Parts: sequence; structure tokens; C-alpha cells
Amino acid sequence: MYIAEQIKRLRSELPEGVNLLAISKYQPIESLQEAYDAGQRMFGENHIQEMAAKAAAMPKDIAWHFTGHVQTNKIKYMASFVSLIHAVDSFRLLREINKHAAKHNRVIDCLLQIHIAQEDTKYGLTVQECRELLAHEPWRELENVRVVGLMAMGSNTDDMEQVRGEFRQMKQLFDELTDVLGFCYERQQAGEDDEEFEALIAARTTARKEKNWAEADRIRDELKAQGIILEDTPQGVRWHRA
Repeated sequence: MYIAEQIKRLRSELPEGVNLLAISKYQPIESLQEAYDAGQRMFGENHIQEMAAKAAAMPKDIAWHFTGHVQTNKIKYMASFVSLIHAVDSFRLLREINKHAAKHNRVIDCLLQIHIAQEDTKYGLTVQECRELLAHEPWRELENVRVVGLMAMGSNTDDMEQVRGEFRQMKQLFDELTDVLGFCYERQQAGEDDEEFEALIAARTTARKEKNWAEADRIRDELKAQGIILEDTPQGVRWHRA
């Protein structure tokens, strides 16, 4: 029960508005299930095919986050269910995610990865590249992806002042881009319940694709009972609270 105890302890210590993402890469299904039974619903993986295998084996109300470097030829394996992609570092990658999301009638949330570390082993856009990407309109024409925030990794160093300086730079960029991204940052205020709703919606989309109408209707009714109203649009399924 070590995992369950740690999950409960960490969740009790989180400030209001902060969610716990359990990085579950290389962990067996049994460990994920113990965390799930303790109430954990957000899991992060950095290998797409490993995440897809776990998603198939685990309950369908999990919000799966992809935290690794995204290979364009493997997006298809997660497009039907992934909740949030953490490491988008080019417009080309955004466009490719958009293409695969459209095939599943979904809108996939993404974070732009910013390179702030003073080392070459990290990926990401430079601050200026990020500004230039968002200053041009083509990204707004992608109807099946949604840029909801920024992600960065600090330098691997014991110099905490350097790391703090890097993340101060990130906060300044975040504040600068708030007006550019507008409503997209609303996800930052969303609670873990919203992640669970989106995971259920993804499961309903899969059921509809497989023509499992009974399962799709069951999920719709479950969401409705929780005050969530679904709206099917050409760009994907939208939801709002009743």
C-alpha cells in the first residue's frame, strides 16, 4: 500500500488549484491500479506506445498526459485518447497533431515547450521562436488543437539561483503571452475534475467511432448526471457545465 499512502499524502499537501500528475513510465499496471484506487486520475508517460498499452488496460476515466519528446510518426497511437501533450516545440508538430486529432473528431490540448535551460540536451522553442510562432495567424487556423500553456525544464544543476532565474524568465513570458492566448489559459484554472470529464469524453468518442452506441449513451448520461452537457461540433466534442 506504499503507493496509495504516498498518493494520499501528496494530495493532502497540495495547495488549492494544484493538481497531482503521477509520472508512471516504466511502472507496471499493478502500480498504476494501486494509485488509481487511491483516487489518482492523471498519469504521465513519455513513450507513446507504452502509454497506449496502459490506456487500453486501465479504466477509461483516466486523463493521460504525454510528457516526452513527440515523434510525428507515433502521434496516431495516442490521438484518440491523450488529454494533454506537454512538449510541442514547432508549428509543424502542432499541425501534425491537429491532423490526427481531426481523424478522431477531437480537440487535443497542448503546451508549448520553451528552452530555458543552459544545456543542449533539452528540447524546445527559444523565447523569440515562441513569440514568432504565436504572432503569426496560421496556428489559430488549427481547429483540432488548443494551446493551453507553456512547459519548460530548468537546468540540471545544484545552482538553485540559476534555476529560479530560468523560471522567472518563464513566468515573464507566460504573463506576456496571456493576452495572445486569451481563453486558452483558462485550462490552467481547471480542476482535476475537468481532466476526468475530458477523459470520459474521449472514451465516448472512441465508443462512437467503434459504433458502440450503448456505451456512448451511457457515458453521455453519466456526464449529464454530473452537470456536464456535451455538444458535438465539426471541430470535436465541446462541453460545458449546466
